[in-house]
Amino acid sequence: MTLFVALPQGANAQIAIAEVIKAAITKVIKAIDLQIQRMQNKTIWLQNAQKALENTLSQTKLGEISDWTQQQKDLFGKYYQELQEIKSAIALYERIREMTEKQAALVSSYHHAWSLLQQDKHFSADELSYMGKVYTGILEESVKNVDELLLVVSSFKTQMTDEKRLEMINTSASRIDTNYSDLQQFNNQNIMLSLQRAKDENEVSTLKKYYGIQ
Repeated sequence: MTLFVALPQGANAQIAIAEVIKAAITKVIKAIDLQIQRMQNKTIWLQNAQKALENTLSQTKLGEISDWTQQQKDLFGKYYQELQEIKSAIALYERIREMTEKQAALVSSYHHAWSLLQQDKHFSADELSYMGKVYTGILEESVKNVDELLLVVSSFKTQMTDEKRLEMINTSASRIDTNYSDLQQFNNQNIMLSLQRAKDENEVSTLKKYYGIQ
Protein backbone atom coordinates (compact mmCIF):
# COMPACT_ATOMS: atom_id res chain seq x y z
CA MET A 1 0.00 0.00 0.00
CA THR A 2 1.23 3.50 -0.78
CA LEU A 3 -0.14 6.93 0.00
CA PHE A 4 1.51 8.70 -2.92
CA VAL A 5 -1.79 9.70 -4.56
CA ALA A 6 -3.07 12.93 -6.09
CA LEU A 7 -3.62 15.05 -3.00
CA PRO A 8 -6.06 18.00 -3.06
CA GLN A 9 -4.82 21.56 -3.30
CA GLY A 10 -6.21 24.76 -1.87
CA ALA A 11 -7.14 26.16 1.53
CA ASN A 12 -8.49 22.90 2.92
CA ALA A 13 -5.81 20.63 1.45
CA GLN A 14 -4.21 19.95 4.83
CA ILE A 15 -7.53 18.77 6.27
CA ALA A 16 -7.96 16.21 3.50
CA ILE A 17 -4.34 15.06 3.81
CA ALA A 18 -4.76 14.67 7.58
CA GLU A 19 -7.74 12.38 6.98
CA VAL A 20 -5.69 10.27 4.55
CA ILE A 21 -2.92 9.96 7.14
CA LYS A 22 -5.39 9.12 9.91
CA ALA A 23 -6.95 6.32 7.85
CA ALA A 24 -3.54 4.91 6.94
CA ILE A 25 -2.34 5.04 10.56
CA THR A 26 -5.39 3.02 11.60
CA LYS A 27 -4.48 0.35 9.03
CA VAL A 28 -0.86 0.26 10.18
CA ILE A 29 -1.81 -0.18 13.83
CA LYS A 30 -4.31 -2.93 13.01
CA ALA A 31 -1.70 -4.77 10.92
CA ILE A 32 0.92 -4.45 13.67
CA ASP A 33 -1.44 -5.58 16.43
CA LEU A 34 -2.46 -8.61 14.37
CA GLN A 35 1.13 -9.63 13.71
CA ILE A 36 2.13 -9.14 17.36
CA GLN A 37 -0.81 -11.28 18.48
CA ARG A 38 0.16 -14.05 16.07
CA MET A 39 3.79 -13.92 17.18
CA GLN A 40 2.86 -13.93 20.85
CA ASN A 41 0.70 -17.01 20.28
CA LYS A 42 3.59 -18.73 18.53
CA THR A 43 5.93 -17.66 21.35
CA ILE A 44 3.66 -19.38 23.88
CA TRP A 45 3.59 -22.55 21.75
CA LEU A 46 7.38 -22.57 21.41
CA GLN A 47 7.90 -21.96 25.12
CA ASN A 48 5.59 -24.87 25.95
CA ALA A 49 7.41 -27.07 23.44
CA GLN A 50 10.74 -26.11 24.97
CA LYS A 51 9.49 -26.90 28.45
CA ALA A 52 8.23 -30.33 27.37
CA LEU A 53 11.57 -31.12 25.74
CA GLU A 54 13.47 -29.95 28.81
CA ASN A 55 11.42 -32.29 30.98
CA THR A 56 12.03 -35.20 28.62
CA LEU A 57 15.78 -34.58 28.46
CA SER A 58 16.11 -34.11 32.23
CA GLN A 59 14.39 -37.45 32.82
CA THR A 60 16.69 -39.29 30.40
CA LYS A 61 19.43 -41.25 32.15
CA LEU A 62 22.99 -40.75 31.00
CA GLY A 63 23.20 -44.36 29.94
CA GLU A 64 20.21 -43.96 27.66
CA ILE A 65 21.61 -41.09 25.59
CA SER A 66 21.05 -42.05 21.97
CA ASP A 67 20.41 -40.63 18.54
CA TRP A 68 16.84 -40.02 19.61
CA THR A 69 17.86 -37.75 22.49
CA GLN A 70 20.31 -35.94 20.21
CA GLN A 71 17.50 -35.29 17.79
CA GLN A 72 15.47 -33.82 20.66
CA LYS A 73 18.41 -31.62 21.62
CA ASP A 74 18.67 -30.42 18.01
CA LEU A 75 14.96 -29.72 17.99
CA PHE A 76 15.29 -27.82 21.26
CA GLY A 77 18.02 -25.69 19.69
CA LYS A 78 15.81 -25.01 16.70
CA TYR A 79 12.92 -23.96 18.94
CA TYR A 80 15.24 -21.70 20.92
CA GLN A 81 16.56 -20.01 17.78
CA GLU A 82 13.06 -19.51 16.37
CA LEU A 83 11.89 -18.13 19.71
CA GLN A 84 14.69 -15.57 19.74
CA GLU A 85 13.85 -14.54 16.17
CA ILE A 86 10.19 -14.06 17.06
CA LYS A 87 11.04 -12.03 20.15
CA SER A 88 13.29 -9.84 18.00
CA ALA A 89 10.49 -9.35 15.45
CA ILE A 90 8.00 -8.46 18.20
CA ALA A 91 10.42 -5.83 19.53
CA LEU A 92 10.68 -4.31 16.03
CA TYR A 93 6.89 -4.33 15.62
CA GLU A 94 6.44 -2.62 18.98
CA ARG A 95 8.97 0.03 17.92
CA ILE A 96 6.99 0.62 14.73
CA ARG A 97 3.80 0.90 16.79
CA GLU A 98 5.41 3.60 18.97
CA MET A 99 6.34 5.54 15.84
CA THR A 100 2.84 5.14 14.42
CA GLU A 101 1.30 6.45 17.63
CA LYS A 102 3.58 9.50 17.49
CA GLN A 103 2.47 10.06 13.90
CA ALA A 104 -1.13 9.89 15.12
CA ALA A 105 -0.26 12.40 17.87
CA LEU A 106 1.08 14.74 15.19
CA VAL A 107 -2.22 14.66 13.29
CA SER A 108 -4.19 15.13 16.53
CA SER A 109 -2.01 18.10 17.53
CA TYR A 110 -2.50 19.64 14.09
CA HIS A 111 -6.30 19.27 14.28
CA HIS A 112 -6.42 20.83 17.74
CA ALA A 113 -4.15 23.78 16.99
CA TRP A 114 -5.61 24.57 13.57
CA SER A 115 -9.21 24.56 14.83
CA LEU A 116 -8.23 27.08 17.53
CA LEU A 117 -6.11 29.31 15.28
CA GLN A 118 -8.88 29.62 12.71
CA GLN A 119 -11.15 31.15 15.38
CA ASP A 120 -8.47 33.50 16.73
CA LYS A 121 -9.32 37.09 15.76
CA HIS A 122 -5.69 38.17 16.04
CA PHE A 123 -4.86 36.66 12.65
CA SER A 124 -5.78 38.01 9.23
CA ALA A 125 -7.09 35.91 6.37
CA ASP A 126 -3.69 36.12 4.66
CA GLU A 127 -1.93 34.93 7.80
CA LEU A 128 -4.31 32.00 8.18
CA SER A 129 -3.75 31.15 4.52
CA TYR A 130 0.01 31.09 5.13
CA MET A 131 -0.45 28.88 8.20
CA GLY A 132 -2.55 26.50 6.15
CA LYS A 133 0.23 26.18 3.58
CA VAL A 134 2.83 25.45 6.28
CA TYR A 135 0.59 22.82 7.86
CA THR A 136 0.01 21.31 4.42
CA GLY A 137 3.78 21.02 3.92
CA ILE A 138 4.27 19.30 7.26
CA LEU A 139 1.39 16.90 6.64
CA GLU A 140 2.64 16.07 3.14
CA GLU A 141 5.96 15.07 4.71
CA SER A 142 4.00 12.97 7.17
CA VAL A 143 2.44 11.10 4.25
CA LYS A 144 5.95 9.97 3.35
CA ASN A 145 6.50 8.86 6.94
CA VAL A 146 3.40 6.67 6.92
CA ASP A 147 4.46 5.20 3.57
CA GLU A 148 7.79 4.26 5.12
CA LEU A 149 6.03 2.64 8.07
CA LEU A 150 3.89 0.59 5.70
CA LEU A 151 7.02 -0.42 3.80
CA VAL A 152 8.72 -1.63 6.99
CA VAL A 153 5.63 -3.60 8.03
CA SER A 154 5.44 -5.31 4.63
CA SER A 155 9.20 -6.02 4.76
CA PHE A 156 8.49 -8.75 7.33
CA LYS A 157 7.03 -10.78 4.47
CA THR A 158 10.35 -10.65 2.58
CA GLN A 159 13.85 -11.92 3.29
CA MET A 160 15.07 -8.53 4.50
CA THR A 161 17.51 -8.76 7.42
CA ASP A 162 16.71 -7.35 10.86
CA GLU A 163 19.65 -4.99 10.46
CA LYS A 164 18.12 -3.51 7.30
CA ARG A 165 14.71 -3.25 8.95
CA LEU A 166 16.25 -1.53 11.95
CA GLU A 167 17.98 0.94 9.63
CA MET A 168 14.64 1.72 7.94
CA ILE A 169 12.92 2.07 11.32
CA ASN A 170 15.57 4.47 12.65
CA THR A 171 15.37 6.59 9.47
CA SER A 172 11.58 6.78 9.71
CA ALA A 173 11.71 7.53 13.43
CA SER A 174 14.10 10.42 12.84
CA ARG A 175 11.81 11.94 10.20
CA ILE A 176 8.72 11.52 12.37
CA ASP A 177 10.50 13.19 15.29
CA THR A 178 11.52 16.07 13.02
CA ASN A 179 8.00 16.55 11.63
CA TYR A 180 6.48 16.37 15.09
CA SER A 181 9.00 18.90 16.43
CA ASP A 182 8.37 21.23 13.46
CA LEU A 183 4.62 21.07 14.04
CA GLN A 184 4.89 21.78 17.75
CA GLN A 185 7.29 24.65 17.12
CA PHE A 186 4.97 26.18 14.52
CA ASN A 187 1.97 25.78 16.85
CA ASN A 188 3.82 27.50 19.67
CA GLN A 189 5.06 30.26 17.36
CA ASN A 190 1.50 31.07 16.28
CA ILE A 191 0.16 30.99 19.82
CA MET A 192 2.92 33.31 21.07
CA LEU A 193 2.17 35.72 18.25
CA SER A 194 -1.47 35.82 19.28
CA LEU A 195 -0.49 36.49 22.91
CA GLN A 196 1.79 39.32 21.81
CA ARG A 197 -1.11 40.95 20.00
CA ALA A 198 -3.36 40.86 23.05
CA LYS A 199 -4.40 44.35 24.25
CA ASP A 200 -4.14 43.77 27.99
CA GLU A 201 -3.48 41.21 30.72
CA ASN A 202 -7.12 40.10 30.82
CA GLU A 203 -6.99 39.22 27.15
CA VAL A 204 -3.69 37.41 27.66
CA SER A 205 -5.27 35.37 30.46
CA THR A 206 -8.28 34.56 28.25
CA LEU A 207 -6.03 33.46 25.38
CA LYS A 208 -3.95 31.23 27.65
CA LYS A 209 -7.12 29.45 28.76
CA TYR A 210 -8.27 29.23 25.14
CA TYR A 211 -5.03 27.53 24.09
CA GLY A 212 -4.71 25.48 27.25
CA ILE A 213 -1.56 27.19 28.51
CA GLN A 214 -0.83 26.92 32.22
